[in-house]
Amino acid sequence: MNGFNKNMLGGLIGALVLNVVHGVAKRFDNEAPEVDKVGEEAMQKTVRFAGFKPPKGNGLVAATFGADVASNAMLYTLIGYGGQKNLALKGALLGTVVGLATLTIPEQAGLDATPIKKTDRTKLMTVAWYVIGGLAAGMAMKALGKRRFL
Repeated sequence: MNGFNKNMLGGLIGALVLNVVHGVAKRFDNEAPEVDKVGEEAMQKTVRFAGFKPPKGNGLVAATFGADVASNAMLYTLIGYGGQKNLALKGALLGTVVGLATLTIPEQAGLDATPIKKTDRTKLMTVAWYVIGGLAAGMAMKALGKRRFL
């Protein structure tokens, strides 16, 4: 598997892990971040700005989920560039940066950040979930780099 494909697949794995962690945490912890709520607001505003009617209900959830997975997969793909050393560390560092950015960018974009800033614990979980996604992406890339595919 070439480097580009390995990085893309690893990035996708990290993005999926991130979304699973978010989804499971929301079901069991009232203080868990609800990044999806911020994403849905961003999706609605973006679609309206483009001159279209934004989706509602399940359509909004699906569109937001797809955009979230795609954007996080692209971000996590960066972990594999610049060499194959320290992929888990690179993943953790990128996850930290993206998690911290997630706490600051929504308000700058005119979005309600309450779902990801309810409490200090919510903020910590927001960053932690992105770190977990970055670690998963880096470890996947490392594992994929050791395998030979036909």
